[in-house]
Amino acid sequence: MAISIKTKLGALVVGAVLLTSGLALVAIRTSTEFRYITVFAMIATLLITQFVAQSLTAPLDEMNTVAGSISRGDFSRRVRGADRRDELGDLASTINRMADDLEAVDRHRKELVANVSHELRTPIAALRAVLENVVDGVSEADPETMRTALKQTERLGRLVETLLDLSRLDNGVVTLRRRRFEVWPYLSGILREANLAASQRGLSSTSGLHNRTDVHLHLDVSPPELTADADAERLHQVMANLIDNAVKHSPPHGRVTVRARRGPAPDSLELEVEDEGPGIPEAERHKVFERFNRGTVPAQQGPGSDGGTGLGLAIARWAVDLHGGHIGVAESSRGCRIRLTLPGSFPPRD
Repeated sequence: MAISIKTKLGALVVGAVLLTSGLALVAIRTSTEFRYITVFAMIATLLITQFVAQSLTAPLDEMNTVAGSISRGDFSRRVRGADRRDELGDLASTINRMADDLEAVDRHRKELVANVSHELRTPIAALRAVLENVVDGVSEADPETMRTALKQTERLGRLVETLLDLSRLDNGVVTLRRRRFEVWPYLSGILREANLAASQRGLSSTSGLHNRTDVHLHLDVSPPELTADADAERLHQVMANLIDNAVKHSPPHGRVTVRARRGPAPDSLELEVEDEGPGIPEAERHKVFERFNRGTVPAQQGPGSDGGTGLGLAIARWAVDLHGGHIGVAESSRGCRIRLTLPGSFPPRD
């Protein structure tokens, strides 16, 4: 049972009064001089007050020390006594949660710098090597060489666009351009773009990172006249990321299925992307849409993949959240199935 500080202080006052009153009664019955009783009562009251005050101020001193460490950038310290059942325990828990959040933010910031530095360094180094060979006359500026340079330039462009999306996500400055469109031709265009870009001699897709041509993409829309009410550009970003991940984790000559159905609510839309890969362990499903999470299941491509920043699925969730929808990992007998649901109309945004 939680006992508040007010109750403890009230009990202290009541205890001091009762102690003094009890000693006064003892003095009256035993004919003891009141001055002795008064001195003894004062000493006892001071000792009790000092004990209670120490139990209240010691945690505050520790909280002040930990808060000072946090302000200096040391997020490793925590306040003891978070299990106390009073206001100080609540305050200690709040400070510890704040320290956990700040430590996570600081870790994400460092990961972002490391990931972006790595992602920028690789294509810049490759692009520089290609251009130096052309300038030095080692290689000719033929279509194949220029295609290699273009591939690295597009990779840089994708990274910059991802960082811009991340900035818009944090600042909340993105607005949705809602329109109604037919789902079948829309998704067909996304799949056709992915197939076409991946088949161009390994040139990475502008909507993803895969360059595999052995994976079959299948579209299943029912009913065929299904329509959606959404921001087509943002939804394209979501589906392209999901398809790209599904292709990268598919086995050789695997199959990726994109399904579209009417959702449970009137005029809502339900989309699924399912692959035949190793799937996502249940313990990791709640983390797949977190920033910088790359998972522990390797892509079937192996070393040939150029990886990613771990931001694609986080941005996908952000785009779905903008629509007031939901995205998550659904149960599947084989591989991984990502399901997203968009409402038929946009909820009011604060």
